[in-house]
Amino acid sequence: MSKIKSLYICQNCGAQSASWMGKCNGCNGWNTLVEEVYEEKGSLSKKKRVVKFTTLSSISEKKTQRIKTGLSEIDLLLGGGIVQGSLNLLSGEPGVGKSTLLLQLAYNLAKQNSEGKILYISGEESPQQIKLRAQRLNKNDDFAKGWDSLLIGDETNIENIIYSIQKEKPFFLIIDSIQTVYSEKLSSYPGSVSQVRQCANAVLRVVKRLNIPTFIVGQVTKEGVVAGPKLLEHLVDVVLQFEGSEDQDYRLLRALKNRFGSTDEVIILKMSSSGLEEITNPSAIFLDDHKSGISGSVKTAFLDGNRALLVEIQALVVPNYFPPLRRTASGIDYNRLLLLIAVLERRLGVKLQNKDVYIKVSGGLKLQDPAVDLAICVAILSAYKNKVLDNRVVVVGEIGLLGELRKVRQVGKRKKEAGKQGFDMFISSNEFRNLKEVQGKLGFG
Repeated sequence: MSKIKSLYICQNCGAQSASWMGKCNGCNGWNTLVEEVYEEKGSLSKKKRVVKFTTLSSISEKKTQRIKTGLSEIDLLLGGGIVQGSLNLLSGEPGVGKSTLLLQLAYNLAKQNSEGKILYISGEESPQQIKLRAQRLNKNDDFAKGWDSLLIGDETNIENIIYSIQKEKPFFLIIDSIQTVYSEKLSSYPGSVSQVRQCANAVLRVVKRLNIPTFIVGQVTKEGVVAGPKLLEHLVDVVLQFEGSEDQDYRLLRALKNRFGSTDEVIILKMSSSGLEEITNPSAIFLDDHKSGISGSVKTAFLDGNRALLVEIQALVVPNYFPPLRRTASGIDYNRLLLLIAVLERRLGVKLQNKDVYIKVSGGLKLQDPAVDLAICVAILSAYKNKVLDNRVVVVGEIGLLGELRKVRQVGKRKKEAGKQGFDMFISSNEFRNLKEVQGKLGFG
């Protein structure tokens, strides 16, 4: 006999509590616990069976079938294309371009496979709104061409969605978004932990059974992580994250999880009036085209995943006449900037105690690679001494607290990318022992 119980579940991390609390013990979030009612079933009387086991050598090898998306960068990110029967989660901030990207994928797949149906189930937009976006994407082509096999539906009931999938048996499936879908079996509201868990499991079972490649859209919290339980990311095969903002044209798309390929790739897309465009040479968009002699400008090569990219770091050092001192970092960690300034003052004798220091990374990027330490220090030195660095130089290296230079990984890949962009001078920490040697090499002594 089943029992009806209620629990208070955190909508950020999924932690459970028997009573309401203002602060979640799991994620320390305030006012995130919501009461949800669930049914506890009694003991099952079904007869048990022994699990069938087999050895690895007796399992036949099966080649993974992949579907080309028509976008080479997306195929590269996914490891060669969309795997047949895979469940993919696409997350990102509102307005970053998730629906636009999926509609482009649907259009490309519809042109490649006119016989199979493509279902686009939206719980956030009406069919009229989706048509307006589709008209923008192929405004230069015949609108009817390529869209005939794409079927649009606005439904949020998961039972109706599963029934429709089983009846239509589509070639490709899109659900936008999983937080808007609900199950009648649960009394909680759409987007709650219980609803997301229930609906995601239902979608997983049907797409795996029918071998349908599927993309589901996931909303994100204010912290930038996928909303709902962490179980959602464990259920799916691939987790893709869109990064960017509405005030920037460029978007970064990276794989946080990929059961069928590497997670070391990151691609850059440009948002235009006709949709998202692939950037095959991303380093070029982050480099300044100016050739004039301006101090405080340094080029560096950083790794994002497994891809080497070039970026410009700019520094500005100005006198401070009224304390307190200003230290501003845009694109790098603020505490990291303070650490590097301390190293410059202690190890090279650079007098910055009465100077304001500003650091900016071009293109709005946020750099986590420790190999950009040396470029930041060189940019500060260039601005402090008002000496211009040769525009053909790329600087790469990690710096320790003692002023020593530490070796960085994949120097060959960084150097190759620098050569591809026309830079013929490459300075790395693998060739020097400390900051003083680099200072002498650059003529900043």
